[in-house]
Amino acid sequence: MHRRSTLKLLAAGLPLTFAAKSFGADATGPFFGSGVKVGEVTSDSAIIWTRISAVDQCDDKFALPGAEAEVRVRYRIADKPDSERTTDWQTTKGTSDFAVQFALTDLKPGLRYRYVIEAKYDQGENQVDGTFETAPTPETETPIRFVVTSCHKYQTMDAPGLGQKIYLPMAELKPQFFVHTGDVVYYDGDTAPLATNVELARLHWHRMDNLPYHRQFYPNIASYFMKDDHDVLKDDAWPGQKYGDLTFEQGLEIFDEQNPIGDSSYRTIRWGKDLQVWIVEGRDFRSPNPKADGPDKSIWGEEQWNWLQETVAASDAAFKILISPTPIVGPDRPQGKNDNHSNANWKSEGDRARKFLVEHDMISICGDRHWQYHSVDPDTGLNEFCSGPSTNKHAGGWRQDNFLPEHRFLRVAGGFLSVDVTRTKDQPEMILRHRDVAGDVVYEKRFT
Repeated sequence: MHRRSTLKLLAAGLPLTFAAKSFGADATGPFFGSGVKVGEVTSDSAIIWTRISAVDQCDDKFALPGAEAEVRVRYRIADKPDSERTTDWQTTKGTSDFAVQFALTDLKPGLRYRYVIEAKYDQGENQVDGTFETAPTPETETPIRFVVTSCHKYQTMDAPGLGQKIYLPMAELKPQFFVHTGDVVYYDGDTAPLATNVELARLHWHRMDNLPYHRQFYPNIASYFMKDDHDVLKDDAWPGQKYGDLTFEQGLEIFDEQNPIGDSSYRTIRWGKDLQVWIVEGRDFRSPNPKADGPDKSIWGEEQWNWLQETVAASDAAFKILISPTPIVGPDRPQGKNDNHSNANWKSEGDRARKFLVEHDMISICGDRHWQYHSVDPDTGLNEFCSGPSTNKHAGGWRQDNFLPEHRFLRVAGGFLSVDVTRTKDQPEMILRHRDVAGDVVYEKRFT
């Protein structure tokens, strides 16, 4: 399994002052040019990620140069100044593209935390603050809201120089957490410069993470990042392939380097009494697409399948959601697609996945497809919701008039998905809403 070792911290009793400077406010740096991300939040842990840069603004054709600096995080429960803790200083290094991650442990469940991330070098110092919520315990009855998006192509951003517009309405909804289902960047296709080596692959992350809307959103929302083909290597990639000089294995390392990722690329997180989500891995373990279909052909791999069965069986959450980078129900385009569980050449494992999810009263949320939909599998009754692409300009691959029997909703346009889990008269209820790029609801489905 592809893993990243977590980083240890040392608690200290230094006073916290949450009067942090804005990004790049100190003209001498160091700069947080790639922003700050809070990831892998559970009821008692979180990972804070940042990358230190020598300048604050990124050109779309040149990587954001990194800088060696000392970095640490000070954090506390938002309304308890006496709960302050401080990590050790870490030194950013070129071998990891000047990115660092801090594993915060022994957090308290269901609380809001505030933090300051500080950086210093000989020329100056700088800091940024942020906030996030930890997950409630499995016994806690509380409303939960999260949002899901997919497919961020730099060339199709709808607020040039600022980023994707959806980050503003997503933030306004005040979700407890956010899931990016993959294709956070596009290494291949028409996304110049093509990421045919490590340096060019890192450039794609630098210019996406440098966008102002993204830098405003990520420090303040607990996020879970998933990878797919375009942000690992190339379209429909599998292990062992290359794209120019970039190898699949290097693509995996760069994804973990540029995002807060814990020990495993597949994981499950409990958010209170009524919600548990499973975030599955679709690239690390997959068989080659051209392999003949059969019981030994797999996207998820035996180890992940065993984990999924064990963790789902152990859950007593009212609502169980599996989040996949690619479709399980679809329907997908009939021609030329052979990369996901809804395609004919993955029917064996696709049938197994759909049957398993329905037997355990689960629904599927996915990304990857460039249109929004709610579909119901005609054979099993599995419900699947696709978030759609992040912008209208990136939508396509399906015709609006091609409404099939599986579809309950179809919209060939950009936007995102929001999910609310609440209780009405002591009965749990879940509402999934497809939203357009402005955040307006275009479709709603309720489950009780």
